[in-house]
Amino acid sequence: MSAPDIADPTEQSRWRPLRLLLAAMDDEIAALYAERGLSGIRPRFAMPLIRLGRRGPMTIRELATSLDVTHSAMSQTVSALRREGLVRTTAGADARTREVELTARATAVLPFLEAEWRATERALADLEASLPRALSQVVRDIEAELRRRPFRDRIADQLGDRSS
Repeated sequence: MSAPDIADPTEQSRWRPLRLLLAAMDDEIAALYAERGLSGIRPRFAMPLIRLGRRGPMTIRELATSLDVTHSAMSQTVSALRREGLVRTTAGADARTREVELTARATAVLPFLEAEWRATERALADLEASLPRALSQVVRDIEAELRRRPFRDRIADQLGDRSS
């Protein structure tokens, strides 16, 4: 139990507003899907569905690698896609792999998902044009700074760990 005079550190966060903003934007995309009658389809499904539609069946590992996510995260996404009837999985080349392919339902919604993806990118470009500094440039600047000095080292310094 903490002392009453020590503030809860989770009550302040520089990242929370960004996470909430991204979640709100995803919620708006999900609302657009619902308005179009696309039940059971979430924004996080669009990228793997489009990738499978463009490249054909892939193993979970291949799909994860192509989307730059972990195998575990993609395995969870594939399970959710399968529950919604958007993909089916079959045994891969060996007993340890699963091949993922689109169902007819997913193939039918692909044109909309691709159009929405492109429209979202245009809407983001429009939004960035109205800002004093584009978020995509801020992200590139942060990435460059973190290449120069990794985040782990910055945290260790703040903890007083000078061995980093």
